[in-house]
Amino acid sequence: MKKSLILLLTSLLALTGCGEYSTVLKSQDVEYKYEVAKACYVRGQYAHASDLFAELLTAMKGTAYADECLYMLAMSAYMDGDLESASDFFRKYYTSYPRGVYAEYARYYSGRALYESVPDPRLDQTATRMAIEELQRFIDFAPESQLKDQTQEMIQRLQDHLIEKEYLNAKLYYDLGGYVINSLIYGSNYEACIVTSENALRDYPYASAQWREQFSILILRSKYFLARQSVEEKRLDRYRETVDEYYAFVNDFPESKFLKEAQGYFTKSQRALKGQPEED
Repeated sequence: MKKSLILLLTSLLALTGCGEYSTVLKSQDVEYKYEVAKACYVRGQYAHASDLFAELLTAMKGTAYADECLYMLAMSAYMDGDLESASDFFRKYYTSYPRGVYAEYARYYSGRALYESVPDPRLDQTATRMAIEELQRFIDFAPESQLKDQTQEMIQRLQDHLIEKEYLNAKLYYDLGGYVINSLIYGSNYEACIVTSENALRDYPYASAQWREQFSILILRSKYFLARQSVEEKRLDRYRETVDEYYAFVNDFPESKFLKEAQGYFTKSQRALKGQPEED
């Protein structure tokens, strides 16, 4: 213990001069180099720490410090902002040392590193799904962990991220409206918006009331405008569907900020069903 403390203090002092890092890299003293790596981490020199811990992994293999070296490498990468590498190192740690002293934290930070690197909702969300799975595995591993609550909060935010992605897809179909492009699969962009929104509400039952309201008004809007552009034999049935959707909407969201807009679709649909002009 005394020797380790002396090495750590020596390492901290050594790192105050010019060229000290290159000198450490050339050293053959593994124990000294390891203490320097930890000193670099303490001083916030995470890139240097990462380089040293990575170099020491092989030398530390089979020793009492092997698992700590790998964990510190992962933490250094995480603190340095190399989130993808950090998650990989943390995952390697808990796979190699499933009962290691840092196993719980390695599982947590593996998921957190992925959480912090998720892409913009407009982009592919494969990484978001991976982050959710990794964080859920942490909860399954340590259901009584003090980190459970914040992990569940991260999962909820990631799920909202996926919901936002689906909303943006549905909104894009709605905005395209009557354009023929991109509407061949569903028949029209309004139908694509309806299907996308309904699938999202089904696939994400935990979605917040705000998101459910946003999808629901998109469905109502799309059903109304789909009815307006429909051929004669389908028009009245689609206006009836719009009326039904209106009742469902006001029942689910009686205080919605979209009530006036929804009432407008209802009134116009009713007039159309009676053969009267909609009076835009």
